[in-house]
Amino acid sequence: MKENIIGRDYEQKVLESCVNSNKSELIAIYGRRRIGKTYLIKAYFENTFDFYFTGSLHKSKKEMLMLFGEQLSQYSKRDLAVPKTWHEAFNQLKSYISSLKKEHVIIFIDEISWIDTSNSGFVSEFEYFWNSWASAERRIKLIICASATSWLIDKFFANKGGLHNRVTKSIALKPFNLYETEAFLASKQVKFNRLDIAQCYMAMGGVPFYLDMIDPQLGLAQNIDLLFFSDGAELRREAEFLYRSLFKNYEFYIRVIDCISQKNKGLSRKEIAEALSLPKGGNLSKALRELENCGFIRRYNAFGKKERNALFQVIDFYTLFYQKFCKERKENDPNFFSKLVGSADYNDWLGYSFEVLGLHHVPQIKKKIGIGGVVTNVCSWSAAPDKELGTSGAQIDLIIDRTDNTINLCEMKFSKAKYSISKDYYERLNEREEIFRQKTKTNKTLRTTLVTTAGLKSNIYSSVVQNVVVLDDLFDKND
Repeated sequence: MKENIIGRDYEQKVLESCVNSNKSELIAIYGRRRIGKTYLIKAYFENTFDFYFTGSLHKSKKEMLMLFGEQLSQYSKRDLAVPKTWHEAFNQLKSYISSLKKEHVIIFIDEISWIDTSNSGFVSEFEYFWNSWASAERRIKLIICASATSWLIDKFFANKGGLHNRVTKSIALKPFNLYETEAFLASKQVKFNRLDIAQCYMAMGGVPFYLDMIDPQLGLAQNIDLLFFSDGAELRREAEFLYRSLFKNYEFYIRVIDCISQKNKGLSRKEIAEALSLPKGGNLSKALRELENCGFIRRYNAFGKKERNALFQVIDFYTLFYQKFCKERKENDPNFFSKLVGSADYNDWLGYSFEVLGLHHVPQIKKKIGIGGVVTNVCSWSAAPDKELGTSGAQIDLIIDRTDNTINLCEMKFSKAKYSISKDYYERLNEREEIFRQKTKTNKTLRTTLVTTAGLKSNIYSSVVQNVVVLDDLFDKND
């Protein structure tokens, strides 16, 4: 693995296999903006590309062709005419590559979706360039990268024409997990303990660009104040730009996110459409699909429910933090978060965000309870109060349904000390398990699993929990 890259072990192995293969490779790397796609490729290849070009937002076809021509002239060391069409541009690229006497030719086209301006013909000419010539040149390794994940999926993965099945390898770059976040912060000399790292993660997620803004000279609360609540706070201004750079009709996508954020467990498509007063059809399905592809929301089925009853839930930490503390805040207190610590709002945020943290680290939870190799289905479940059964309502945010005839019912509790189960909570857990069995008609073994920060305090009620997962377990690398 490259020493200058934190984590990304799997992605590096994919790149290595492509470079060393004896065939041409078209590698697509995608993921939300700020996630480190460009850094990964540049760091892995140490900027030694045979040709590199990046799209630019809001530039015209003419401007993009001029920039492409300038880059090609620089790499080829030739005084080339500015191409007037993408057909001319790719012919120039073909001529330059043909002149290279190298075992491998590395081409990197970054932010490719921004090159595809209206009526530019870029995609059809890229398709012709690849299918008619480049795909047969075994030494060519062409990497394309896009923040607009939906564009890449539509134009390449779901393409029914000449680009169908042409991508030889794809890399969906995800946010850092806690293990990678800890390593990244350590590389910046940020000395947070794991409780602080977890809270930092719950504010901005494992997004390297955001984590890189952390000032090692400041504590966690002071950093969050600086980045979200000070004059000109960079992450307070980030929200609109983030969506605007990813989606054409970004205002509608923000409305959808605002709507889903109102309910922690998420909403069905029907509930979202009703809340936004949308007609049947429309763009909601597309928006939900694209928000999911970019990692802002997750689509999940409630236990025992069919696909059409799926719920959509916001799981992007930056979005959750911004929605709760920044979006509607009109006053500008540069010390807002420092003053918030310990308040009811702060504790509510910690409680829910810790639940989402568990959802982001299911592999680590499975490894801790010894089922890393077991095939599972992850889902949630809820039940309304039932007068006939005489039961109150119940909700389980994380269920691990296993093929070994067992179901883990996970409770996620943030606590700075060992969590102590009270008599009331003990009775509620037992009641919840019974309601779950009655409502789902399952015959599987049920195991209550507690995911908490500092562990479980032993008392007369603690036996209700069969598995305990602590914060340190969530920091596991999970090889």
